[in-house]
Amino acid sequence: MKAIIIEKSDAKPTYHGATLVDIPKPGPLEDGQALLEINAVSFNHRELWIRKGQYPGIVFGSVLGADGVGRVAEIKGGSSGFKVGDRVVIMPSVGWNKNPRGPEEAYYILGGGHAGGVFTEYYVSQQEDIFKVPDHLTDAEAAALPLAGLTAYRAVFTKGQVTQGQNVLITGIGGGVALMALAFCVAAGANVYVTSSDDNKIAKAIRLGAKGGVNYKDEKWGANLQKLAGGTPFDAVIDGAGGDGVKTFSKVLGLGGIIVSYGMTVQPKVEYTMAAVLRNIEIRGSTMGSRLEFEQMLEFVSKHKLKPVVSQVWQGLESVEEGFNTMKNGSQFGKLVLSLKTPSKL
Repeated sequence: MKAIIIEKSDAKPTYHGATLVDIPKPGPLEDGQALLEINAVSFNHRELWIRKGQYPGIVFGSVLGADGVGRVAEIKGGSSGFKVGDRVVIMPSVGWNKNPRGPEEAYYILGGGHAGGVFTEYYVSQQEDIFKVPDHLTDAEAAALPLAGLTAYRAVFTKGQVTQGQNVLITGIGGGVALMALAFCVAAGANVYVTSSDDNKIAKAIRLGAKGGVNYKDEKWGANLQKLAGGTPFDAVIDGAGGDGVKTFSKVLGLGGIIVSYGMTVQPKVEYTMAAVLRNIEIRGSTMGSRLEFEQMLEFVSKHKLKPVVSQVWQGLESVEEGFNTMKNGSQFGKLVLSLKTPSKL
């Protein structure tokens, strides 16, 4: 079968290969496993960081990719109720069952490391790690959902405690996690505002339900944000950037406001001052989520008929480099997907 593996490169600057290879199709299943024929997969920035050598625990020769949707091709034992032909999404990590604080055991995200990935034609999963796809989603939309949806759900609800009527700021709109966070907050009845360096992305976010947005390249973006919100303090910030933005967050948040940090793509540190402490402002780290939160996220998506934003779809694993090149230039609004099926079957 075809698969995309991470292949070590000595090039400078570091950019390891994402190589299309032939590998053996999985052998006989063990009890409790399911063999999936993969229909579509999607990219995450994590794969790009792996190729740049900026991610821990890289295992060269392992299959890339955390996000995938497929159909059950074979199943053995278990009492999950799945049957051959069922369309399923895959839990994008292993080792975290339901503890709301963090993983109960060794925890691995799928792809490029100790847990094999889904950028392949067939994938073997434990039955407890697959879930039926919400019926309203296409294969491309379902492939775009797992990692971004799980990360956003935990950030918004478990850590951010977002509820109806609250003011919420989501930074860096356009990425998969930020867009899912926007969808979740809007569905929950929150008043959502966004930041971006691209005014077109802000306009698109407003069409998706945001109340407004500001360009963070403007030195007065914090004051502009307060004006947009009518001077009403914010209850939560869902942030994937880090860096100096936290200083501004502390100014726009009300007493007891929550900053949820699910990444620090701009700068891997923040300045948390005594002024924030005195106002009971909290910073809460959040990465991915548990199997229980994944199940809850899928139920929320089904209930509200939410759809991940898909920016572009390519045909076949052989188009992997086109996807990476698009991700590197940062122009996408939504997720990037590879379809392993013909368009008529999407």
